Amino acid sequence: MKKYSKIICLALSMVLGIGLGNIAKADGHSVVFASWGGSFQDALRTSMLDPAAAALNITIKEDTTNGPQDVRAQITAGAVAWDITEQALSDCARLKQEGALEPIDYGVVSTDGIPASLIDSEWVGLLTYSLVIGWQAEKFGENGPQSWADFWNTEAYPGTRAMFKSVSHALEAALMADGVDPMDVNTILRSAGGVDRAFAKLQEIAPDITVWYRGGSQAAQLMADEEIDIIQIGNGRAEALNADSTKVGFTWNQGTTDADCLLVPKGAPNRENAMLVINEILSAESQARMAVAISYGPVNAKAFETGLISPELAAKNNAAPENMKNQVVIDASFYVENFAELQERFDTLVQQ
Repeated sequence: MKKYSKIICLALSMVLGIGLGNIAKADGHSVVFASWGGSFQDALRTSMLDPAAAALNITIKEDTTNGPQDVRAQITAGAVAWDITEQALSDCARLKQEGALEPIDYGVVSTDGIPASLIDSEWVGLLTYSLVIGWQAEKFGENGPQSWADFWNTEAYPGTRAMFKSVSHALEAALMADGVDPMDVNTILRSAGGVDRAFAKLQEIAPDITVWYRGGSQAAQLMADEEIDIIQIGNGRAEALNADSTKVGFTWNQGTTDADCLLVPKGAPNRENAMLVINEILSAESQARMAVAISYGPVNAKAFETGLISPELAAKNNAAPENMKNQVVIDASFYVENFAELQERFDTLVQQ
């Protein structure tokens, strides 16, 4: 039996890129942190991980994740390699529901400046991003659709359209198109008839959606190639397209804000150090450095008080107080509770 366990651990270590000696081994002076890789993780390293390692005198080793299935695989194999991993907010909520997470020690981790909606007993927010209404600047100038009602208005705003192929973000957009105030969207979704109302409105625009895209890179390519005139797009993708000159106009009004969170997998070998690292990277200074390095919003509102984020950069940040005024924060727990039914209904609608 021990032989087979060792084989499983070795296979898992090869898949996840972590040496066998690091699996399920507490060494007292390191932490393994897994995020999404690429230039995104490079930015996290310089803005958050390296400064945290220096401040705590802890070695932070890195790995990459493909999503919650990696966390489940480690736990199932009894070979937990990661001490901290970044995951999508809805996946954090799902993993908690599955009993896959360690509790966050809020005696160590300070939540000063972090909204209550991003603080949970077993996960805590790391960054936010928004999907906004965008348009081809050359075609519409500054006069693109300023609301979801405008997006639905194909006569006043003619052209090809694209939306993110996700039931979350789509239902919120539909309710705002139907006249619901952004501050009331989550309440309406949870009320009797709220979901039906959203789907009925979504049914109106579905025939006019040219592309239901699957990821941010596809959205950016659609706009870069001028295949789409009006789009629901991540603010960071829009800003990247506008690096040299304005390609995509967009509005913060009625954006839908989502988040990634930090979690500690059940059985993490260096849990105590993990809490220290999480506390460091949630500090206002660390969050501000991240906002300067990459186009994502800090979860710590006090990041905007550090002086590290210039007014010009704050104007482009989705989490800046001025930009958040009329946005909706996605209710992750609502989707965890109702995901299977909602996703099936959404998939049926977009395939028509």
